[in-house]
Amino acid sequence: MRSNLGGNVPIRAQRTGGEYSPAMQIKTQRLVLREFVQADWPDVLRYQSDPRYLRYYPWSDRTEDDVRDFVDSQIAHQSESPRRKFQLVITLPDQPGLIGNCGIRRKSDNDFEADIGYELSPERWGRGYATEAASAMVDFGFQELGLNRVSSWSIADNAGSANVLEKVGLKLEGRLRSNEYFKGRWWDTLLHGMLRDEWTGPGSIQSLSVGQP
Repeated sequence: MRSNLGGNVPIRAQRTGGEYSPAMQIKTQRLVLREFVQADWPDVLRYQSDPRYLRYYPWSDRTEDDVRDFVDSQIAHQSESPRRKFQLVITLPDQPGLIGNCGIRRKSDNDFEADIGYELSPERWGRGYATEAASAMVDFGFQELGLNRVSSWSIADNAGSANVLEKVGLKLEGRLRSNEYFKGRWWDTLLHGMLRDEWTGPGSIQSLSVGQP
């Protein structure tokens, strides 16, 4: 089932039986965001092994087992009912493989608040892909999930990630000093957020597909 979102066509009308099926795809101007499949793990391992990617994560390397577990955990979310986590692979429609992933995850105890997260292959940094994917997740959250608040946290030293959040429209709400410890040091984190009445409306999603694989 497909919905072209030129104009004000509500995405919500495209659900099946009130819940999303395991097959979900979002198209933006340049990207296709789709569900994880098990065959994605080599591409994920490739970019998650890049030292530039690893800089702001607790781990210093990634193994095949690590990444297979990560991919399997994302696939498991697809069959949850009700589904609370939507983590999608980022792809370029004219190129094989994937370039990252992004997602929106409802809070476990709050249906009206969710956080967004994204990661992109360092080889694709600086081209606006993370901003485009994150914008789609924000639009999906407010338009389709009926959220009142979307938030995200990042390592304060990671200026690129904070820049993405601010381009998407999330506002800096606070800085927590020395609240993450890894790689032999303490790190500050930033909290960004957006409320529904601050959202400027859908515009990044060109189409949403849901249905059986």
